[in-house]
Amino acid sequence: MLLLVIILKGLSEVLLLTFVSQGILYLFAGASRGQNVIYRLFQTVNQPVWKATRFITPRFIVDAHIGFVSFFLLAVAWLVLVLAKVNFYLEATRAGG
Repeated sequence: MLLLVIILKGLSEVLLLTFVSQGILYLFAGASRGQNVIYRLFQTVNQPVWKATRFITPRFIVDAHIGFVSFFLLAVAWLVLVLAKVNFYLEATRAGG
């Protein structure tokens, strides 16, 4: 179970970094961001998270805000996984000591 938490935490960290990187490129690339290969790569990586977020959020949340909601949900998931990892380690030290 600890291995699963570690893998999911790492995956969420990679996704969070791609969201931040895509946001930075969004600011720097401007209107020509659609032609930027790296921006499109980040967009491809983040697309499943965006679609999952669109599926679970109510319809009154506009599409322009889905990126922010996706980032927030990933950040909450990362925090939960960090707490779960710490809990596993604390249980292991209590059982061993």
